[in-house]
Amino acid sequence: METSRKARRGAVAVLSAALAAGGLACGPAPVRAQAAVMSLDLPAQPLDQALNALAARTGLQVIFPTALAEGRRAPALRGSYSAPEALERLLQGSGLEARMSGPNRYTVVRRGEDAGGDARVLQPVVVRGALDPVTEGTQSYAARASNTSTRLNLSVRETPQSVSVITRQRMDDQGLTQLADVVDNTPGLVMKSGGNRGGDSSPIYARGFEVQNYQIDGVNLVNSGYSGIFQTADMAPYDRVEVIRGANGLMSGVGAPGATINLIRKRPTREFQARASVETGSWDLYRTEADVSTPLNEAGTVRGRLVAAWQKNGSWVERLEERGKTLYGIVEADLTPNTLATLGFLYQNQDATGHARLGLPMFYTDGGRVDWDRSKSAAASWAYSRRHTQTWFASLEHRFDGGWKVKGTLERSSYRYDELTASGYATSGSVERATGAGTKIHVGRWAGKPVQNSLDVYATGPFSLLGREHELVVGATVSRMRDESSPYQSPGGAGWFMPAIDNIYTWNGQTPAEPFNPAIGDSVNRENLTSAYATARFKPTDRLSLIIGGRVTSWENIKDTYYYDGRRTHLDRHESDQFTPYAGIVYDLSDEWSVYASYTDIFKPQNNQDAQGDYLAPLLGRSYEVGAKGELLDGGLNVSAALFRVRQDNFAVALPGVMTPTGGQAYEAVSGTTTRGIDLEASGEVLPNWQVAAGFTRALSQDRDGVTLNTNVPQNTVKLFTSYRWPGIGQGLTVGGGVRWQSRAHTEVSGKDVEQDAYAVVDLMARYQISRDVSARLNVYNVFDKYYHPDPGSTYYGAPRSFRLGLDMRF
Repeated sequence: METSRKARRGAVAVLSAALAAGGLACGPAPVRAQAAVMSLDLPAQPLDQALNALAARTGLQVIFPTALAEGRRAPALRGSYSAPEALERLLQGSGLEARMSGPNRYTVVRRGEDAGGDARVLQPVVVRGALDPVTEGTQSYAARASNTSTRLNLSVRETPQSVSVITRQRMDDQGLTQLADVVDNTPGLVMKSGGNRGGDSSPIYARGFEVQNYQIDGVNLVNSGYSGIFQTADMAPYDRVEVIRGANGLMSGVGAPGATINLIRKRPTREFQARASVETGSWDLYRTEADVSTPLNEAGTVRGRLVAAWQKNGSWVERLEERGKTLYGIVEADLTPNTLATLGFLYQNQDATGHARLGLPMFYTDGGRVDWDRSKSAAASWAYSRRHTQTWFASLEHRFDGGWKVKGTLERSSYRYDELTASGYATSGSVERATGAGTKIHVGRWAGKPVQNSLDVYATGPFSLLGREHELVVGATVSRMRDESSPYQSPGGAGWFMPAIDNIYTWNGQTPAEPFNPAIGDSVNRENLTSAYATARFKPTDRLSLIIGGRVTSWENIKDTYYYDGRRTHLDRHESDQFTPYAGIVYDLSDEWSVYASYTDIFKPQNNQDAQGDYLAPLLGRSYEVGAKGELLDGGLNVSAALFRVRQDNFAVALPGVMTPTGGQAYEAVSGTTTRGIDLEASGEVLPNWQVAAGFTRALSQDRDGVTLNTNVPQNTVKLFTSYRWPGIGQGLTVGGGVRWQSRAHTEVSGKDVEQDAYAVVDLMARYQISRDVSARLNVYNVFDKYYHPDPGSTYYGAPRSFRLGLDMRF
């Protein structure tokens, strides 16, 4: 116990120094018990299930170590009780008691034991109320709530759109340490990797459309000039990832019909907790993480958290090496019992050498298909990718009597990216079968320093109308982005080809040497987004909800480029007062099942260019969705089924083999396109200790003549992962496995139709609890060593069989 207390005092000192926020210390906040009486009918059941059911129905947060609940049962509970009374009755005869540790929050300890004693070093399970979205500590694959769609704090069942939440437990079980890993395992998302991940050749698709909307804590990341930089994110600082499939213009201001990916940061906890992990794996992977959260004053009114991660790894692709560093810190302070201030920062560095933007040429000069080894790289040894991020954020939140809340968030993010890539384009050359000659090395450089400043303010709360209570959200968002960059141009154009390699079979990446590729000018790109929105949830009856909202958005993109030879280009695109309506209806068939329908418009300025280099007109359209959702087993299992249909104009369709004047992919705008499909998903606990996450998506896009579009993206995908925990084997053994399957995809390369057949990738995991504080885990990916191309138009292969072995320690 003394060791634990010393660790906690040390963590307080480290956090206080690192976060430099000691001035936020406040006096103790009074704790008010929940006294409302409600009717309860809970059967006799295992204690952990009873606590979960009580939290779901009362909104309590209950914290208890796993070991305390094992083997204990709770009595039946029938009658009228306040939440504290009900909790006390459930613990009767168990030798346990609940101590109030915060507003609406209780910690379960052995009777007579100090809540700050040994119970703190056991693995805690946080049982949360039905509308608490935090997933850390729940040990569940199911999320209780999500507000990414409407900013109303709704359960997943109450949200009239397809919602997927990758919880902290899933990320830990599957070893999902990078955003790309999360995408691979999220229902309905497809990453079409044509080269090493982390570049513009690895777009993410949902419902047949490229995903371009990214958020952190619900605040939009604007830089549409190069949204690929947002894909490079380490997941250590995040509690969960919320994905809204379909258009989300109500919350993003500009809404594409694919999906919105919202990364939700971890928050400080009111009780001390600490975790460290080390792991190793295939291709010289080494990773370590540390995560400490603690009160910073005796009253617990100031709390801090510090998260650090470091990773180094090679690859199955020759010459590729990657390094990543992450540091995240946050302080929360209760300025008053109803006022919360937050200050935090996030640093992330992701660097790679031997980075290939695309794969090697696909064909021989005689027209035959080249069968490359999976390890063969298209990258020169001097090719690199560097992505560095610094973010500072602050928020102030005040809760009024009567249930209203006002919150303002100010954020400043600065990025630095510099990428010098070399890759043999499949469309740029062909290989002499006998000699290996003929491969051309394409060179391009992208570098910039975008800075985004954002202010997001909203108010939400209940209001009365016609004798019933309803909910309202009103808010406004202002974002200003400025990107200072330089165009690079060597002989042949911005994207140019070096002399052909003598023999690609024996090429070691050393020749030709790195070219002299100086900047030829300066460029300033400014993107401004201003919007205001309102959403109301009306409750005409207890079972019926009507969600009506709208957003007015003004968008401006100004880009000036000054070339050193005296030339100047000016681009000015703007859209004013664009209105995006939103409507949803949810009808509760029972306490567990509901049906819904929703509608929204689509408005999205595009960065895609045609063959002449002109930007395509904004994407316009309408999105419809109907479905059914279930919240089963006291909220422990979410299930859903949805049908969707989208109609669009100015839909960007890639022109195979056609490039823009600056070397990028060229597109054409197609109007009258339609996309229709189905989403099926289930996530959560189906039986005690058995977690499941499964999803199936089918999306078919066609033009007005019925011709299928985006054939290089699979129409059907299945994502499945499940795990089971045996508490009686040693200190606890968890085993799990999953499969990622997608249907056939094809595209045209050099006038030939190439395809990737349907394939499945199988993953396995195991975790053994060595002691109450230490566990070991093993993840094996692509167990059957499947060969496949994530992008049918590239020779780049997906990852072969690999493993990760880790050790986790909690303090």
